[in-house]
Amino acid sequence: MSSSRREFIAGLGAAGALAAVPRSARASLVHGPLYPPMNLSVFDVPLHRGDPIVRAGCSAITWNGKDAQAIEDIAAAGFTGIQLRYPALDEFPDPHALRDLLAKHKLTFVALSSGVASLDPAIRLSQLETHVRHAQYLHEAGGQYLQLIAATATPTQAFTAADYKLQGQLFTEIAKRAADYGIHFGFHNHMNSVGQPPEAIDAIMDAADPKYVFLELDVAHYLQGGGDPAAAIRKYGRRILFMHFKDVKKSPDPSGYEWVELGKGRVDLPAVFAALHEVNFRSWGIVELDRVPAGDPLSPKDANASSLRFLREKFGVQA
Repeated sequence: MSSSRREFIAGLGAAGALAAVPRSARASLVHGPLYPPMNLSVFDVPLHRGDPIVRAGCSAITWNGKDAQAIEDIAAAGFTGIQLRYPALDEFPDPHALRDLLAKHKLTFVALSSGVASLDPAIRLSQLETHVRHAQYLHEAGGQYLQLIAATATPTQAFTAADYKLQGQLFTEIAKRAADYGIHFGFHNHMNSVGQPPEAIDAIMDAADPKYVFLELDVAHYLQGGGDPAAAIRKYGRRILFMHFKDVKKSPDPSGYEWVELGKGRVDLPAVFAALHEVNFRSWGIVELDRVPAGDPLSPKDANASSLRFLREKFGVQA
C-alpha cells in the first residue's frame, strides 16, 4: 500500500474517532484544555456571610384592636416594623390605604397574623380561602410574611402522629397559595394549640414542605411549652422566618403564667441572642406583649418601648 493511501485511511479512522468524542470535549483534544489546572484550595475556606442582623419590629396586639393608634405609637416609640392581626382588615379594608399609612410612619409591614389553621375537615376549603385572601391583602399592602397558629387545643388534649402530619399538610397547602402572591409563610408555635410542645413542633415541621413552610419562633411560648428556645434556634437555623421576642413569668393566674416586658421574665435572652449569632440570623424580631401586665402603670406604647430599650442596651439591636 502506498504511503499516501495509508495516510488517507489513517486520517479517516482519526476523523471517525473524533466524531465519537462528545462535542464538549473535542476542543480540548484539538486546541488543548479550555480550563488549565489551577489551585482551588482557597475555596476550602468558608466565606464570611456578614454579621447577624436583627431588626426590631412591634406587634400591635397590645393595643387590642386600636390599630391606627398602634401604628402611630409604634413608630413614635422608635420601631421600624410592625405586625398586625387579621381584624385590621376591617379597620383598613383598602390595603393600599394601609400601605400608604405605614409608609407615612416609616414602618415596614413585617407580618400579618392570619389566625388558626383548624384540623376540622368541614372548614378546610373555607379556611383556605380566608388565608389566601389575607395573603393577597398582605401583598397589596406591601407586607412580607403570613403567620398562622396550629389548631386550637386544650392543655390536656392529646394528638397523634396523623394529626401532626395533617397539620403540616394544611400549612403546606396554605403556604403554596400564599407564595403565589410572593408571601412567605411562618408557623407560629403557640400555647393551647396543636403546636405547643417542642415534639409537636418538630413533627409538624417534618410533615410540612420545607420549601414553603418556615418557623416563626416565639421564644416565650417555646419556653412555656417545655422547650429551650436557644436549642430551637440552633436546630432550625435558616428555616426560621422571623422571631417573636417575648418574655414570660409565673403567675397566680389559673394558666400559671403571664406575658411580661423583655427582661422581666424567665426567658434566657442572652442565650437566645448567642444562638441567633451562631446561625447568622438576618431577619426581623417582633416584640410582642399580648397585654400590659396587671398592675403595670405603663401604656401599650411605653411597655413596648421598654422592651425596645432592653434590646438596644443589652444586645445592640437597631430598630
